Amino acid sequence: MVESYKAPTVKKAFQILKLVSETDPGVRISDLSEKLKISKSTVHGITSALVEIGALSRNPLSKKFTLGVTLFELGKAAFSRIDLKDTARPVMKNLMARTQESVFLGVRNGENVIILDIVESRQDLKITAPIGTRIPLFAGAVGKVILASMTDKEAKALVREKGISKFTENTIIHPPDFLTEIENARINGFAFDDEEYISGIRAVASSIKGKGAYSAAIWVVGFKPRMGSDKMKALARNTRHAAELIRRRIGDQTAV
Repeated sequence: MVESYKAPTVKKAFQILKLVSETDPGVRISDLSEKLKISKSTVHGITSALVEIGALSRNPLSKKFTLGVTLFELGKAAFSRIDLKDTARPVMKNLMARTQESVFLGVRNGENVIILDIVESRQDLKITAPIGTRIPLFAGAVGKVILASMTDKEAKALVREKGISKFTENTIIHPPDFLTEIENARINGFAFDDEEYISGIRAVASSIKGKGAYSAAIWVVGFKPRMGSDKMKALARNTRHAAELIRRRIGDQTAV
């Protein structure tokens, strides 16, 4: 008779993930330790590893853990079993057809935004990137709308704690100016990127709020010569409408 293989750390990791998934809006190390009868040092070690691989996300203010988007493709737990890609894909195709530029879908994972899906422009010269690419949270339009989906206190704390990297000559690195951009995104429902992340590239983004700590965004990217002021204004309207449509579709699914 073959003895079953025992992996106590793996078992504890899944116990932690299960408890986190059942706790809204998150759970602290002390709560995990008490409820699971696991020492704080062990919980700290396991949660640190889970955060590193994106299975957990930790709020820098509340210190509470929530599920990370690495689990998105494994169980759709981050979005209450909704397949965001399938929900958003028809909207993205329509947005690409209207704008003739590449459309991206991404989800926040810690200090990054992970690209979940792309509908590429049909033009010969187009912007693209592999699915799974990580974009810094403070990069361009997508970073602004993701931060705008947080509370003002949370966004300010992240800016203060992490600082803003300079990607191009146009990058907004002065914290008060960057926070103003975030507030404008919160008010308007969209944000612009004028060569702030990549030289020669403009973008418009709008957020798709997920459950708890999760936040996604949809954004349109193109070369600056094709993205004049009139087109950017039209892109803002179309991208915001697309985000609203995806949110409604998510709401319809959760209501079933």
